[in-house]
Amino acid sequence: MAILIKNARVFAPKDLGVVDVLMANERILAVGKDLAPNLPDLQTVEAGGMIMTPGFFDQHIHVTGGGGEGGPATRTPELVLSELVACGTTDVVGVSGTDYTTRSIPNLLAKVRALQAEGVSAWMYTSNYRCPPTLLTDSIGNDLFFIPEVLGVKIALGDHRSSFPDVQTVLSMLADIRVGAMLAGKIGFLHIHNGNIPGAFAMYEEIVSRGFPVKHIRPTHCGRIRHVFDSAVQFALKGGWIDITTGASCCFDHPAQAVVEAIAAGVDPTHITLSTDGHGSVPRFNDKGEMVGLGVGGVDGNLKETIRLIRDHNMPIEQALTFTTSNVAGALGIKGHGVIETGACANACLFTEDFELKGVFARGREMMRDGEILVKGTFEY
Repeated sequence: MAILIKNARVFAPKDLGVVDVLMANERILAVGKDLAPNLPDLQTVEAGGMIMTPGFFDQHIHVTGGGGEGGPATRTPELVLSELVACGTTDVVGVSGTDYTTRSIPNLLAKVRALQAEGVSAWMYTSNYRCPPTLLTDSIGNDLFFIPEVLGVKIALGDHRSSFPDVQTVLSMLADIRVGAMLAGKIGFLHIHNGNIPGAFAMYEEIVSRGFPVKHIRPTHCGRIRHVFDSAVQFALKGGWIDITTGASCCFDHPAQAVVEAIAAGVDPTHITLSTDGHGSVPRFNDKGEMVGLGVGGVDGNLKETIRLIRDHNMPIEQALTFTTSNVAGALGIKGHGVIETGACANACLFTEDFELKGVFARGREMMRDGEILVKGTFEY
């Protein structure tokens, strides 16, 4: 079915003014004024007075659930589709975490493909916190080449749950990622959970100083503790990308403040992204490393912090949107996502002028109308 969205003020995320957007066959066919297509079964959505944005892109979300640090009862639940629709998230990259025993990588791939079948755009990182990485095939290169959904490898550094690899081990892994991605026609990333133990960013600096391209090193959780944030800013000032988590602890009052502080320090705004860590566990440990509490990361943090940037920090809408839309897709090398333009994937949100989410479209399918979720996951009905 084709959908024509009329008279919305479109932020693509660039401000296009009041225009119409035509969607069909999962793509945006046209963006412009006074579109009048002659198509069978055309659905028209009158969006006068509303704001249209790209769908949100969450590049770090535990779609199969995380946790497990306190035993089997502490494994966090698996994501369901309606949670994404409720916060306007249309694109995800699934990740695994601490649990390398019961949260398998084949299970992650299956969940990613299930989300694709249910209507959103989904990819993944192979492995978890471990080094050597936990793979789907016999090598990093083969995971990247044979599995279209695999964008790279995830590990943890600077965390008491990590494997504490040395610089040469990480460099060798990065080389495997780079070559495997070249053969697969991808960029290839080492997606790194940064813990609170110092040293990870010194490792990245040494690797880059040897001549290895910085674009393959992608640290996340860059705003959770001050010394990590300060190191992340220096990394970004030298050309790296940094990802700030919106669904867990932050060393500032809110993750939006971390974005503002990074930009004020001179970081290129296009090298900053946000992600939720949704459905990951949020454990609290005492000085002995013993877990004393556990929560679940929310999936709506990207929406909340984008609105906070606009409302509380007076950031222009077209810039505030980039950290959860075009910056993410651009940093991952995924063309046609995180933007509203002819030929792009038909992922979009409709908001009131007060930024209340009212409509969601994923791959050209209407998922939310007037704030009501129309499409749920397979087992939600």
